[in-house]
Amino acid sequence: MKQLIEYLVKALVDEPDLVNINEVPGEEATTYEVRVAPDDLGKVIGKQGRIANALRTVAKAAAMKDKKKVYVEIVA
Repeated sequence: MKQLIEYLVKALVDEPDLVNINEVPGEEATTYEVRVAPDDLGKVIGKQGRIANALRTVAKAAAMKDKKKVYVEIVA
């Protein structure tokens, strides 16, 4: 899952070397914290959060196959 999110985010940003994904396991779900360069933050969030919501949708769809819950957070 982490590799999928990392692949998608790196394709969006100008500085893919600064992309950092932190996996935080929880009791019911796993949270993935996405950190990018400050200049790329807007590209990952998108207009009205559309790209961020699309990332979350893809991650949740991939996790449904394993019957798991995931959350994706974009951290500034």
